[in-house]
Amino acid sequence: MKMPGGTARVLIGLVLGAVVGLSLPQFSQQAAERAAAIAQPIGKLWLSGLQMTVVPLVVSLIVLGVASAANAAASGRIARRALGVFVAMLALFAAFAAIAAPALLSFLTPSPSLAATLRDSASHVASAGAPPGLADWVSGAIPSNAILAAAQGAMLPLVVFAMFLGFALTKISAESRQTLITLFQGVSDAMIVIVRWMLLAAPIGVFALVLVVCTQAGVAVIGALATYIGLLCALYLAAVGICYVIALLFGAANVRRFASGILPAQIVAASTQSSLATLPTMVESAQRIGLPRNVAALSLPMAVTLFRITSPIQYIAAAAFVAWAYGIELTALQLAGAAALSVAISLGSVGLPGQAIFAATVIPVSQSLGLPMEPMGLLLAVDAIPDVFATVGNVTGDLTAANVVSRGEAEDEVVAEPHVGSG
Repeated sequence: MKMPGGTARVLIGLVLGAVVGLSLPQFSQQAAERAAAIAQPIGKLWLSGLQMTVVPLVVSLIVLGVASAANAAASGRIARRALGVFVAMLALFAAFAAIAAPALLSFLTPSPSLAATLRDSASHVASAGAPPGLADWVSGAIPSNAILAAAQGAMLPLVVFAMFLGFALTKISAESRQTLITLFQGVSDAMIVIVRWMLLAAPIGVFALVLVVCTQAGVAVIGALATYIGLLCALYLAAVGICYVIALLFGAANVRRFASGILPAQIVAASTQSSLATLPTMVESAQRIGLPRNVAALSLPMAVTLFRITSPIQYIAAAAFVAWAYGIELTALQLAGAAALSVAISLGSVGLPGQAIFAATVIPVSQSLGLPMEPMGLLLAVDAIPDVFATVGNVTGDLTAANVVSRGEAEDEVVAEPHVGSG
């Protein structure tokens, strides 16, 4: 499997940072401390460069995503049913991740040296330990001042405002709507350019971040990253299994036929790591499992455009991992809020290129929980490793959703037939 050049460079930076960070203390503790002191501000600068794009990027993506979804829903019965299935499945997998990720991590104990190092690198950890009550959470979901929410990095109320704005765009004149959509598209495109600039410097930033953590925490950081990768892979594979259950309970095909029919698409997804590149094979697989051509022709392109079942899983798993590493207890209310936020963000982020997705999606969800941002550079560095399982999960989810839509259409036709015959 050939990795993109940018991903390979980031992984090289990760490996070099780990090697240097683990080796220096063996030769000279003083030299290790000096190197860490130099590297720490470099890594923080790079991470801040990614963070500065989050608010304008998230707002523009949510506005565009909601507006396009509303237009899709207005285009016909199949589109409306498909959109409903997408939202329901995203909510299901967000809830699954909110329950499963903390549960799996509860069986593991983070290294004390790693936890101490991470705590020392963040000054605002204490604030994350005081979650809001139910009344405060509900009252804070709608911002009284959207500009203030953006300035404070309050992601949940900011996303709620962006969703209202996106729906409002569908109710104004076509000329005004197009003007604002063009504006937000321009903001989104410009932020993507900045993110790409930051990703060009990613090998240096990741090298600096990993060097600092490895110098202070030793091999514990390697084990922690392996835990994160294993957690994501396990959740993605579980999501594939859940899709088979959904196909059995709500779909139009036999599960054995469904599993064998979509296997070619899963193989292409694993090899290309791209849902869009897998779309032709997905259409062929839809024919294999007996989906009507009109359902597949509309729902599958919509799914590739609007729908990734592994997105909320990744966002919540990353937040749960950071909380676990810092020893922060996330409440059920916080996890429920993160799940809702994950669904909203995932609908607007599917069209993003490569690792730009991380800055626009994973960081905002963790930020909404008040978690420290310092580990995010490390998680971004290893994000490409479980991506093969993520793409397989997304393609499986796309075909599962199309299967559910097909059953709904078939039931509607059965109900309509007697009415047509009685005329």
